[in-house]
Amino acid sequence: MKIIILGANQVGSTLAETLTNEANDITVVDADTEKLRELKDHIDISTVAGQPSLPDILEKAGGHDADMIIAVTESDEVNMVACRVAYSLFQTPKKICRIRASSYLVTDKLFGQHGIAVDTVISPELIVSSDIERLLDLPGSLQVLDFADGKVQLVAVKAYYGGPLVGQEIRLLRQHMPSVDTRVAAIFRKDRPIIPEGSTVIEADDEVFFVAAQKDIRACMSELRRMDRPYKRLMIAGGGNIGMRLAESVEDRYQVKIIERNLERCSLISETLNHAIVLNGEASQRDLLIEENVSDTDVFLALTNDDEANIMSSLLAKRLGAKKVMTLINNSAYVDLVQGGEIDIAISPQQATIGKLLAHVRRGDVVNVHSLRRGAAEAMEAIAHGDEASSKVVGRAIEDIDLPEGTTIGAIVRGDEVLIAHDRTVVEPDDHVILFLIDRKRIPEVERLFQVGFSFF
Repeated sequence: MKIIILGANQVGSTLAETLTNEANDITVVDADTEKLRELKDHIDISTVAGQPSLPDILEKAGGHDADMIIAVTESDEVNMVACRVAYSLFQTPKKICRIRASSYLVTDKLFGQHGIAVDTVISPELIVSSDIERLLDLPGSLQVLDFADGKVQLVAVKAYYGGPLVGQEIRLLRQHMPSVDTRVAAIFRKDRPIIPEGSTVIEADDEVFFVAAQKDIRACMSELRRMDRPYKRLMIAGGGNIGMRLAESVEDRYQVKIIERNLERCSLISETLNHAIVLNGEASQRDLLIEENVSDTDVFLALTNDDEANIMSSLLAKRLGAKKVMTLINNSAYVDLVQGGEIDIAISPQQATIGKLLAHVRRGDVVNVHSLRRGAAEAMEAIAHGDEASSKVVGRAIEDIDLPEGTTIGAIVRGDEVLIAHDRTVVEPDDHVILFLIDRKRIPEVERLFQVGFSFF
């Protein structure tokens, strides 16, 4: 597939690297020649220097025969204009646009059939705030992913000493919870992936990914670790788009304090929110945190645009008694350095955004993609089409499907019914199949499994 990516920022660069590894023809456009040079030295792509929305620049990038344009520059306006130019001049089949300002997202008419020529809008702030909200609603989780409109969830937890299943074989899970069906999709032990089998023993400190119907998730978590008490008090450092959106979404269910350094922004936030307490100051001020009882805070969330400020305020809050700390980190190199120590969860906007983008790039009918373990693994939701003659999955039991090495099927959603995958489960037409891949290089093989043969037509 020939794809033009507009923007050599963190999102654009990570996306280019991901898609290049999957044998796509990638061209990256950016006005910053130094960023393009560094990117080209790192991965095998084409680059074009110039303003991404200009017609001659898009033509130079190959707009006349591109299958897709993904506009992820830092400017919403440049992204929208570029998509409109691609549609008007080149009839580009697929146009994906990154939009950050919430004002553009209040109505569907702006991006409808007669509006700006954008097929798919991606809002990083909305994605990240939704991800954080799921983590808050499921205390003790490291990652919570929705599939099939929330009917199924894939959850990552760290196994602790004292958990009922820790030190025992996975096959005993059914004995512990006879009325709950679940499947362990993967285990990461000291950052190394393990494909779970019935005889696999879960060890303390394992990062365990399990899949279950949404209503059964809490029961599954209790088998692997002691359940954390529901959170009540939140302190948010940073009143930007993510911080304010999150506070607005959760203030009816939690006691929320939000710290913002800009006085004008504080005024806007206080006018927008109904219950949250808005404080003007620096989240790294020790006296302010003590005065606002950070020691009684269940979760401290550092959500500014400054990685270093987020890390330092998080470390200070944890030292002063905050029970759990979640930190927004844009630089992917920092994520593995800080998570798991004083900082409980490091949140990467790039990985969250890229998962949404990849769902529109995948071949076959892929409706959901989530990047896991900072891009090392992937979970996807694909819809099975065709029949036994035209499909490699329809009409076959899971044990008979030729899955690539390191790939497991965790669950199948059939209408409103959630089926946890077992060897003899048979895939039917229109089933939503949730898969887990520990080796992303196998993605093209999985895509081919869900592509329908010509005999179907």
